[in-house]
Amino acid sequence: MAATRRDVLKLSLLGGAVAATASTAGPAIAGVPGRRGADDNETTVVTPSRLAPANMPVPFTTVFRRPPELLPYATGRDGDGTPFAKYALNQKLGKAQIARGLSTTLAGYNGVFPGPTIRVQQGTRSELRISNRLPATGLLYPNTFNTVTHLHGSASLPQYDGYANDRTAPGKVKNYHYPNWQAARTLWYHDHNHMLTAQGVYSGLASTYAITSAGEQAQLPQGEFDVPILVSDVMLNADGSLGYNDNGHAGLWGDIIMVNGVPWPTMKVKPRIYRFRFLVGSITRSYRFALSNGDPFHVVGTDAGMTPKVQAVSSWRQGTAERYEVLIDFRKYKPGQSVELRNLSNKNNVNFANTGKVMKFQVVADSAAQPGSRSISSIPTTLDPGPHPSRATGGLDTMALTPDMAVAKRILRVQREGGEWTINGETWDDVEKSNFTRCFGNPQRNQVEQWTIVNESGGWFHPVHIHLIDGKIIGRNTNGGKPFAWEGGPKDVFYAGENESVTVLMQFDTGKHLGGRYMVHCHNLVHEDHDMMVQFSVGDLRNNDPINADKPVLETRPEGYYASKYKLAYPAGT
Repeated sequence: MAATRRDVLKLSLLGGAVAATASTAGPAIAGVPGRRGADDNETTVVTPSRLAPANMPVPFTTVFRRPPELLPYATGRDGDGTPFAKYALNQKLGKAQIARGLSTTLAGYNGVFPGPTIRVQQGTRSELRISNRLPATGLLYPNTFNTVTHLHGSASLPQYDGYANDRTAPGKVKNYHYPNWQAARTLWYHDHNHMLTAQGVYSGLASTYAITSAGEQAQLPQGEFDVPILVSDVMLNADGSLGYNDNGHAGLWGDIIMVNGVPWPTMKVKPRIYRFRFLVGSITRSYRFALSNGDPFHVVGTDAGMTPKVQAVSSWRQGTAERYEVLIDFRKYKPGQSVELRNLSNKNNVNFANTGKVMKFQVVADSAAQPGSRSISSIPTTLDPGPHPSRATGGLDTMALTPDMAVAKRILRVQREGGEWTINGETWDDVEKSNFTRCFGNPQRNQVEQWTIVNESGGWFHPVHIHLIDGKIIGRNTNGGKPFAWEGGPKDVFYAGENESVTVLMQFDTGKHLGGRYMVHCHNLVHEDHDMMVQFSVGDLRNNDPINADKPVLETRPEGYYASKYKLAYPAGT
């Protein structure tokens, strides 16, 4: 029997019951767990892992690993000459070793976390066949283990965008189509099942997807020097199983930091320049990354592609779902030297004994590069993203947008009202009750608009994700009214800190298709689920029905029908 909204709102109590010991490690901050907020209905309690000391992972004792890269099971060209690549993934349970001496059951793509990395060439359309082979009920809740797959950062058709109510039930399959015409960028794919997105991603349904191009390949490191870094946090029960407590729908802060599913790993690096693709996959926690010796990072990419100007920063702020690509220059280090990647944290996070640590880099002797790799000899000062890929259909360069191009200005006020998270006083419940017709705005195809996100929720930060678009930040009410130094490229997630506002220019560029309905939500996934999400429509909202245009179908093929093929991993620890 389907759960009511009230039932689902109570689901976090299941996780809270298994981890109900108060923590003294986190700060007591008004409006966050440990205190009764001004508009909260109840006092909430932050909980760390309940592992015995012998089972708690120890920082820097584990080996860094890269997720395997998924290869297509079929390639070819369409009748018009467009190249395509077809992939298949199974959503299923798997085992991971996070705690020492214990195993943790996860739900992952092909049973692993992170799922396999997917890399596609710009202009090659892809199909991703997602088969839900999960059990009838969720790992962290008693309801049906439905899934929705969202390729975050893709200008997909609405029916392939991971619309929150376009659910694939266990035993069913959906074939997602992605155009990949956009500029080279780091994307990620993750679960987007409404009201249970946080639990789905936290259970392991997340991974990296990259669009590459000849221009990007010529300017930035490749192969072994191009490293995906998915940072997340977790709390575990005494038996090693996943603990879960969303603290009255405020958020979940784990006490174990993981990189690519490994707690506090050590990575061996050569004395070269490396490119790291940072993705925050935590469901709530934000980070401020810094190196232990104060050396700089060089920001070369943001959510939606390369930055025209390379910016050196000593640290940067990154919330859930944001992506930053940075260069770290290890050439001055001698073999045997090491440097730690640390987390300086941000306001209103909840920190524990080792959440200030992320991973360690250990320099080893230089050697020949692995096949297919490319290193660079110096840090660039500028990058050329190339002409806008959809220029033929009216697309404009995102970083060339100016306020005078905007045909409308809109304000999104993010708030907490009556214990629920809202945008302009509304929630996804309002969208559902309107039979999915209620829209925040109705921009027309290729129009430019200016949106200002205003955080009026008190002591909370919100990484707000706008589907479909690439946006240019043109102003903040902090930092002297300017974007932060690391925000010099196109983005699709906009970090609205406590009492901050951020103003963004965006073009509603749908490529060759006519548009339809897309979501806007907080990417603190607990906030999104309860119930901080609205929608807009590009053009006629009847175009490309996101729920009914291409429904999941019954899975009739066995799990091994599409044999998973992977690109060989680099040597362990690198």
